[in-house]
Amino acid sequence: MPHPQTRAWVRLPSGHRLDLLDPTPFDWTDEDLALGLARTYRWGGHSAWPLPLSVAQHSILVLALRRQLSPTGLSDAAARRELLHDADEGLLGFDPISPLKPFLGPGYAALAARLQAAIAARYNIPPWVPEDKKAHKRADRIAAASEAIHVVGWTREEVRKTLRIVDRPVDTDPLAAWLAVTPWEPWPANRAAEEFLRMLRRLSP
Repeated sequence: MPHPQTRAWVRLPSGHRLDLLDPTPFDWTDEDLALGLARTYRWGGHSAWPLPLSVAQHSILVLALRRQLSPTGLSDAAARRELLHDADEGLLGFDPISPLKPFLGPGYAALAARLQAAIAARYNIPPWVPEDKKAHKRADRIAAASEAIHVVGWTREEVRKTLRIVDRPVDTDPLAAWLAVTPWEPWPANRAAEEFLRMLRRLSP
């Protein structure tokens, strides 16, 4: 355990202090979270486009895919859970690539779990049930496969053999028609934050 005097909090744009080792649901604003996710990048920040892909944009993509794949639609609570599935990464400012995660150890996993618990409490996120978790994982994998090809520049064969994603990627960006954006182009941080915040407020009670 760290020394009690060790600083483990960060100052957020709102002026709030987030204690990463002992977070509470009141330590950040919605704007802090949206901006944090918009400035945290997937794929190690690598991109075939001029800008990298933010976790905020990825989160909205997963929500869009999950809605497409759901025959009965999603409640606001379920949609909010999809939108916030990586929210801890925005508060931490770090999205480790998958091969790195096993080497980060139990300390990182415990830290992420505490952040996730605070997020779930703040936004009244229902716990996962097996059927919903399975559907979410599928949408998340499809998003990852599609991003790898259309954003980062992986080939379809590399996605199957190296990333080992067997779910078929999509060629049509669900966000293009929904939000009137260029297909698969990563957004600037301010646009990503605005879109995420708008979605969050629309889905929040």
